[in-house]
Amino acid sequence: MGKNPFSFRRTSARRRIKKTPETPPPTPPPPPTIGTNNNNSLIAAAAAAGGKGKKKTGGARLWMRFDRSGQSELVECDKSTIIRRASIPARDLRILGPVFSHSSNILAREKAMVVNLEFIKAIVMAEEVLLLDPLCQEVLPFVDQLRQQLLHKNPIQIAGAGHFDEQENEMQDLTSRHWLPVPEAVEGLQCELPFEFQVLEIALEVVCTYLDSNVADLEREAYPVLDELARNVSTKNLELVRSLKSNLTRLLARVQKVRDEIEHLLDDNEDMAHLYLTRKWIQNQQSDALLGTSVSNSINTITPHLPRISSKRSGSLVSNHLDDNDVEDLEMLLEAYFMQLDGTRNKILSVREYIDDTEDYVNIQLDNQRNELIQLQLTLTIASFAIAVETLMAGLFGMNIHCTLYDKEGIFELFVGGLLSCESIIFVLVNHMEFFIALHFIALKLGDGDSNSSLYGGVKYGILLGYAYDLIALI
Repeated sequence: MGKNPFSFRRTSARRRIKKTPETPPPTPPPPPTIGTNNNNSLIAAAAAAGGKGKKKTGGARLWMRFDRSGQSELVECDKSTIIRRASIPARDLRILGPVFSHSSNILAREKAMVVNLEFIKAIVMAEEVLLLDPLCQEVLPFVDQLRQQLLHKNPIQIAGAGHFDEQENEMQDLTSRHWLPVPEAVEGLQCELPFEFQVLEIALEVVCTYLDSNVADLEREAYPVLDELARNVSTKNLELVRSLKSNLTRLLARVQKVRDEIEHLLDDNEDMAHLYLTRKWIQNQQSDALLGTSVSNSINTITPHLPRISSKRSGSLVSNHLDDNDVEDLEMLLEAYFMQLDGTRNKILSVREYIDDTEDYVNIQLDNQRNELIQLQLTLTIASFAIAVETLMAGLFGMNIHCTLYDKEGIFELFVGGLLSCESIIFVLVNHMEFFIALHFIALKLGDGDSNSSLYGGVKYGILLGYAYDLIALI
């Protein structure tokens, strides 16, 4: 029994020795930072990052992060990371998924703006933007333009926002003449569009340009095909027009979705006010600065002068009420692209109207040919009827039945001539019926307006002209 404690200690020591050699898993390398590289290097870096990321997390997707200065980097994040970072609900990520690939949504959240415009799927925040699937061929122009625009527009604003804690302005209180620290970057950020609206403007510009180019290609393809169909109605041309109408309908639906989403925002000032993420961010920073400042006066004394912190378009920092002027910049931005989309939609409608006109013209041609075939069929039917009547009479007189008419001299020639004359008159009358109708309408135009007299005159002149035509033909 004395050896048991020693054996127990030895076994526990062995267990500790086995656990100590464990090494922590290697930390993943940081995502590559991308500055002004071209698209090939961007795709290569993303492929390298994506191959490693799939081994770590199965649900991770490739995102590109842009900050205010235009610097970008490729990151792989799962849904939970994006939800925590942007403070958005999970259903917003489903909107950005492949199920809603051709839907258009611009959603305002507390700290982010979810943008789903055609192929552009992004989450815009006050300080950064996360772009989903940045390596698609359709998204690459948006990536390049976003980087260039942010590098061109924001160096002054970022310099002011970087010294947010160092450079301060002051706000005076009426009672104690005490000054409160207020960021100097507030007025600088109000000079131009906020960061989120710059991203939204670039997204709308890229989408509108893409849709407009598709409409231009459709116009160049449509008009020659429609002209060829008007000249020659064939199965090949009809198939081309059918395919053209299908593409036109799909393109019109895509343009209509983006246009309706912008129109929905323009109709609701509250939704537009919620899209001002930079203003919310500044107000939160100023509220933290006000709460962190110890002053002798109460908050009620300071409240009347809080609106002087921001510009006139920012509104009050304490009240949640937003005036109509608060959304003036966004309203002007959306109206400009709404008019552009409306013009694109009108182009599509003009092409569809041209297609409808061509179809009407083709239908008129087909109706004319069908009428000619019906007229030919009617003529053959009338001729067959006349021949059948004559054959009937010949068959009746050819039977071996005694008749008193056989004994009269010259009755055969008279009977056959009268029968042929009656058949010719019936054939001519039926064959020239449309000519009689045309003469009736001519008489209505030239006569005194009396339909009975006009009809009588039309039929009379029609019969006379018909007989004259038949006599000339016989001679």
